[in-house]
Parts: sequence; structure tokens; C-alpha cells
Amino acid sequence: MMLSKNSVNYLLLLVFTFQFMACSPEQENLPILGNRDIVEGDTIYPKIPDFEFINQDSQLVTNKTFADKAYIVDFFFVSCPSICPKVTKEMLRVHDRFKQDDRVLLLAHTIDVKHDTIPRLKAYAEGLGVSSNKWHFVTGDKEEIFDIADDYFSVAVENPDAPGGFDHSGRLILVDKDRHVRSFCNGTDPEDVDRFIKDVEQLLETEYKGDNAG
Repeated sequence: MMLSKNSVNYLLLLVFTFQFMACSPEQENLPILGNRDIVEGDTIYPKIPDFEFINQDSQLVTNKTFADKAYIVDFFFVSCPSICPKVTKEMLRVHDRFKQDDRVLLLAHTIDVKHDTIPRLKAYAEGLGVSSNKWHFVTGDKEEIFDIADDYFSVAVENPDAPGGFDHSGRLILVDKDRHVRSFCNGTDPEDVDRFIKDVEQLLETEYKGDNAG
């Protein structure tokens, strides 16, 4: 059976994570996840590539939007009939935990760019009681969103046989100010999200000590 690129990346990520946990139980810093290269003796870690999307306030959102911030990512669509309501509920819980912490932002990508217009994303955000100062709901080129999901070790593909027409993971992903993925969780599992929140707190404690906590 031929594995997809997303499946291969996910399996490699799991192997790396388990190896790290087994070899470094006392490590204080969260690991940098993903495959790394050694170039002339230097370790090169994978980074989230440059991107440009538009948020619910019709504002351009790029990597610079998250400069010097930790940010939490997911992929969803407004009319999702399956996991999205559960994931959004947990994402809202993360939002509320770090609402007053200026070091943390949230980023949600719609994977249904045809139907999730900017006004629809705006209404969705308002329904949750959140603003783009903290939580960006973005749209853009469909293929760019699908491609960048791979960089976040997530899944977003069209599938007419899937509920709502899309296959997507319910993963929440933690990215640091250097664009490195540092942790992820199953956004449909409240206990795993509890663990993830602790990972966010750990990242802030170890790598953002001198920054403004709001």
C-alpha cells in the first residue's frame, strides 16, 4: 500500500517524538518536531514557510503577524458536520486560557475557501466572542492552505466521500517564534488538550521569560 505524503510525515513525526521522550525524559525545553538536516556541522530544523492569507477583518496575515509570538494552529470549516465543533470548543478553551497573554496568538485556516467567505468567517468569530487581535480566522488560495497543512504535520484534502467533502485532522499545533513546530494534540480529546496547554505553558516559561505576559 502506498502511503500519502501526509501519512509518511505523520509517521516520521511520531517516531521522532517517541525517540525524544525515551532518550530525554528530563529535558526542560519542548523538542523541535520534524526531520532535521545537518549542513556543515549545523543542525537545520524545519520551519513553517512564508505565507499570506486574509483574516475575518479583511486584513493580510503573514508570518510577520506572529513575529516574536507563540501561536496555535488548526484547520476547520464552518459547515463541518463532524469534528470541527469539538475542535473549536477546545480551541476556544485554549483561547480563554491565554486570552490575557500577549505572547500567544491563534490561527485557524478554513479549508472550504469556496463557502467560507470573509463575512462568514467574521460572523463565525463574532459568534465565538473572539477578535482578530487574538484569533485569526483566515482564507486564501485553496492549494496553499492544503500545502501548508503538511508543514504543520496536519491533514487537509478534498474528499467527496468524507463528511462535508473534506478529510482533515482535528489537531491543534503549537508553533514558536522561530516558526518551529513544538507540540500538537488531538483537538477532540479534552485530556490531550489539557496536556497541550501545559506544553504551551512550558514553552512560554522556558523560552519567553523576558517577554510580556499581558
